[in-house]
Amino acid sequence: MMTDKVKSESIQQERYLLILCSAILLNGFLVVSLVKPQIDYWLLAAVGLLIVMWFAVHSNIRQKSRGDGLLLPLALLLSAIGLIVVYRLKPELFLTQLGWNAIGLTSFVATAHFCRNLERLADYKYLAGVAGVGLLLSAAIFGVEIGGNKNWVILGPVRFQPAEFAKLFIILFLAAYLTERREVLTYATRKYGLFMLPQFRFAAPLLAVWGITMVMLVFQRDLGSALLYFGTTLTMIYLASGRIRYVLQGMLLFIAGAAFCYFLFPHVKVRVDIWLNPWSDPNGKAYQIVQSLFAMGSGGVLGSGLTYGFPTFIPEVHTDFVFAAIGEEMGFLGAAAVLLTYMLLLYRAFSIAIYSQNSFQQLTVGGLAIFLGLQTLLIIGGVTKFLPLTGITLPFISYGGSSLISNFILLGILYAASESGVYDA
Repeated sequence: MMTDKVKSESIQQERYLLILCSAILLNGFLVVSLVKPQIDYWLLAAVGLLIVMWFAVHSNIRQKSRGDGLLLPLALLLSAIGLIVVYRLKPELFLTQLGWNAIGLTSFVATAHFCRNLERLADYKYLAGVAGVGLLLSAAIFGVEIGGNKNWVILGPVRFQPAEFAKLFIILFLAAYLTERREVLTYATRKYGLFMLPQFRFAAPLLAVWGITMVMLVFQRDLGSALLYFGTTLTMIYLASGRIRYVLQGMLLFIAGAAFCYFLFPHVKVRVDIWLNPWSDPNGKAYQIVQSLFAMGSGGVLGSGLTYGFPTFIPEVHTDFVFAAIGEEMGFLGAAAVLLTYMLLLYRAFSIAIYSQNSFQQLTVGGLAIFLGLQTLLIIGGVTKFLPLTGITLPFISYGGSSLISNFILLGILYAASESGVYDA
């Protein structure tokens, strides 16, 4: 248990880290403002209000809790970098991104308080599964196509991506179901041709939710999210069962599905082709990735400096390719700092999972950490041409309300789990 002295020191350290995040945000805002005719004091006041909200959230959650004091500062550091980059690249969207940050912080506080007894959610696993599938179904029925993916739902002036919120419900369902059926997955198996699987009556609910999820994501042509869900589900099954054969069988299914999508969807074929050889059409289909590589290469070690690069040559740089802008203007050191921040956030998340008091909490936190890490890997791998482009966002940094709010909710679950567990580091 955390003593009063240790808790006081942890709170003080978190406060120092929030001061550092505040200094980074203010400094970045003022640096970008120097190239403008004058400083927009209304926007500066809005930034000040957001910083005040950071400390208010810190005080609120730390009054009665002993959760991990690094989670919030790490996420706010990433969101501060995201705000600076958005103000640099799309100043007209800066105030909107500030608003999404405020809503995300409110969601974080609500989730941290609501999920203090996380194991209670296991009783509503089927409701969570239906909610996750329902959100994806809403995009399949009412969604509109933006950027080649039919994964947006528009309600009046608001548009959002249901898949960003569906992930939370799907992971809760998977954690609860896998906890309940852990022994069945491990021992009660039968051979179906080349595959060794659990008996169908035990695996049917899992296969139904997972299968419907994958079909709807493929139907929406949101293959980046489909890959995230597939990889997260496969890894959670391995965590629950400890059987490597499930991973190998899943990899075979992935290879078969990837080949199928390559020939079925033209935009998937284009992304794979430009990944293999972007120089075959550098001014056409591969223009985005080629400009990204030029931006990353020109950044060098220290970068060109904020406002001194040319990241706006990259289409949709504030969403899909924001990491390329960071690499160009903040250099290798700035990009490495961002990667290190993600690594620390994932390290704390997996530490919380390891020290969890029960299997459901362990699988829930582990699944959320896997999803966050896999999403970061896929988008940064796509920007650097290590992997094909997937069209997903960089957590806490890319412009967009759906991603930002859902990730703050994810952070709230992690914080609640760290508070209710025995994790005191």
